[in-house]
Amino acid sequence: MDRDIRTTERARRWPARPAVGFLHPLEVLKDGELDPAEKREILAAWASDASAVEHRPSQRWLLGTPAPVPLSEVLSALSRLDRDSFS
Repeated sequence: MDRDIRTTERARRWPARPAVGFLHPLEVLKDGELDPAEKREILAAWASDASAVEHRPSQRWLLGTPAPVPLSEVLSALSRLDRDSFS
């Protein structure tokens, strides 16, 4: 039951996309309330071509975040998540 409440609260906190409220991909990794699958979902959305900045393919700007970040930083966070998950 507690898990359902947390999930509902998180959905309200990120109404448009799951990464709303994060400034940088490393903040996703540091969020203690997210499990690895949730972190992966957010980072994958951030890395997606749907978040690419027009005329700047190496940048990703996820709806709800204040500024674009380099795709390399998003991919680095995904790699770090994999290392941490399988350690």
